[in-house]
Amino acid sequence: MDIIKYDVYRGPNLGVYITVNDSIGLVPMGFAKTKSDKLAEFLNIEIHNTAIANTRLIGALSVMNNKGILLPTTAYQNEYDYLKKETDLQVGVLDTKFNALGNVICANDKGAIVSPWLSKQDCQTISDVLGVEVIQKRIAGFNQTGVVLIANATGAAIHPEADEEDMKVIANVLGVKIEQCSINNGIPYVSSGILANNHCIVVGSLTTGPEIMMLTRAFLN
Repeated sequence: MDIIKYDVYRGPNLGVYITVNDSIGLVPMGFAKTKSDKLAEFLNIEIHNTAIANTRLIGALSVMNNKGILLPTTAYQNEYDYLKKETDLQVGVLDTKFNALGNVICANDKGAIVSPWLSKQDCQTISDVLGVEVIQKRIAGFNQTGVVLIANATGAAIHPEADEEDMKVIANVLGVKIEQCSINNGIPYVSSGILANNHCIVVGSLTTGPEIMMLTRAFLN
């Protein structure tokens, strides 16, 4: 597994616009084919062009693992229908006012760490659609757990100020090794600059050597 630098719309915030699992990647409509082809090659995935809530903010608005994908209530019916038709995933809609689902949920195929802002019913929907155990937890004082944590099946990167005890709980729920890390030259909101599946880790173009070393410890060892 490699760690590869990449950018989106001339910026390093790829996690805001794109979401991936082990077989597919969702990228915005009109995304350059040359960029899509590279991403498909790096991550060993098939690319699907879509919008969510008629925006390019796919990574911020949705959550996906290898079993399902969660969309916000602001998603359009044609977007839901497209994902239902074109993927073999269970497609669910989370009825919450926190429409930026990628900011409040971090999930892999074993577990999900979600914001305390979400209701018990929300947690049940997440569990049903993604097929995972769900716990609610703040991380480093943030309720936006999806912003400060990202995981694949074996590793996770978390906000540099995350508490050691919290990290143990999260590592256990997700079944991963976990490391404190920043991205893109000091940004603690790790999911904004990382795409991670079980084939490759793709990071924002401003990510430094020391940050890549920490990501190597989290994901590659």
